[in-house]
Amino acid sequence: MGCVLLAASLAMSALHQVEFRNAAISRNFRGLQELKQNIVRREQVEQIMHGRLLQMATSALTKNGSEPEDFALWEEPYKQARKWKPCAAKHSLADEEPDEVNNGFILVSANGGLNQQRVAICNAVVVAALLNATLVLPRFLYSSVWKDTSQFGDIYQEDYFVNYMKKDVRIVKQLPARLQSLDLEAIGSQITDMEISKEAEPSEFVKSILPILQQNGVVHFLGFGNRLGFDSVPVHLQRLRCRCNFHALKFVPELQQAGSLLVQRLRQVSAMQTEMDKQLFGNNMLDPAFSENHAAGTPNRYLALHMRFEEDMVAYSLCEFGGGEEERRKLQAYRETHFPALALRLRNTTVSPEEQRSLGRCPLTPEEAGLVLSALGYDRRTFIYVAGSQIYGGAPRLRPLTRLYPNLVTKEDILTADELAPFKNFSSRLAALDFIACASADVFAVTDSGSQLSSLVSGYRIYHGRGRGPTLYPNRKRYAQVLSEEGSIAWGGFQRRVRQMVDEYKRVSPRPRGRSVYRQPRTPGCMCRAGGDGSVDF
Repeated sequence: MGCVLLAASLAMSALHQVEFRNAAISRNFRGLQELKQNIVRREQVEQIMHGRLLQMATSALTKNGSEPEDFALWEEPYKQARKWKPCAAKHSLADEEPDEVNNGFILVSANGGLNQQRVAICNAVVVAALLNATLVLPRFLYSSVWKDTSQFGDIYQEDYFVNYMKKDVRIVKQLPARLQSLDLEAIGSQITDMEISKEAEPSEFVKSILPILQQNGVVHFLGFGNRLGFDSVPVHLQRLRCRCNFHALKFVPELQQAGSLLVQRLRQVSAMQTEMDKQLFGNNMLDPAFSENHAAGTPNRYLALHMRFEEDMVAYSLCEFGGGEEERRKLQAYRETHFPALALRLRNTTVSPEEQRSLGRCPLTPEEAGLVLSALGYDRRTFIYVAGSQIYGGAPRLRPLTRLYPNLVTKEDILTADELAPFKNFSSRLAALDFIACASADVFAVTDSGSQLSSLVSGYRIYHGRGRGPTLYPNRKRYAQVLSEEGSIAWGGFQRRVRQMVDEYKRVSPRPRGRSVYRQPRTPGCMCRAGGDGSVDF
């Protein structure tokens, strides 16, 4: 019986995929060559880890395909979310611009990808204000993983950023000529992440960095990854983080235009309609050609899924994903090249992949993400935008997800090769398009709560979403426990436990202690809560 259901589901999946592909082609979403590639991919063997659950999910989705859509799945379940309003834009540190005479200049060379660098920029703004210094526009370090040469002005609008923050922090585009020739490392002004505590308190910067700044007139932070904490930062400086992240950092017009085109095609409407759109696109909501083919009206709903299952994430997790000895060998080779310190540690320490999984340290596979969505009740018709880089394992690894949800697309499906060409070899600019599509989605589904993109997008949706931007966060540790019972659990029990797990994250509350302001902006200095009498606290 199970085999019959499986064969039926595969046939149904193929039929839905052909229907969707044909519709996509008619909308000029993809060309004939992509269609041929997809046919080849269908013939590749699937990589399945949870066959019994996948079969039950496929059966349930097929059975429920003709039922009316549950609109509650697309709504924020707690009305308290709408009582929180953005308020960081209302206040700057002073009525006038800071004096040019101060303690010196702060340089930052930020590491990581787009989202790590965004956090570093806003943390640098706070540190510059704390130390009464001038901030030089941050630079981005080249990474062998990200392989992107983009700098601040390639991604964000420099002048807008400087002007927006001008009453908070003095920002310049480069060091004065008199300081450019200094050997900052030789004079002790270069500060690495090894010399500052992770999530350090402001007092550490005042004690350790300020004397160097006052003596040499310049300090260079090299790396600056998560070097400033959250709980000990005063409200007026916490507000700076929010002013920077939610207001001052605007993508360059080229990214805004491509992002607006991406979202318009996902929604199948020509007009932007939300507060989120205004924040993301400003005056660059352009595509006259698109409006000729699609009338403005009620937009289609879409769910954005951030699939954090790239090779670097998989290798670093030390987990196993059903690929046997060949998978172990390839991942170890990747660690030797990209994570040599981790590879060295593994030679002297035994790490249990099973224990890693039970502790919730393994990234979710596309299959596991699809099981969460099906347990929550999203039907086969759900239009899903997948964000992220190259999925580890390629089409065979993605296939169980597309079996459940055939209407699945990426930015490469929605935008033409010519439209993506300016960003093709720049991972940070491509990540910016994913940021835009995820922030604009009706529902945002996360597979890794530790991901910077997921964290920043979630916070952006809370801040600008007006209480109408639900985010799905599975607890990986609890989910691993549920999956470990696959051999005996019934589909109804699986659904109930997954729904309880996801619902707990949706509860509305102020930022818990220790949590990032970028992810949880419901905090003093950032967001305000309106009372029933119209009063506002925080």
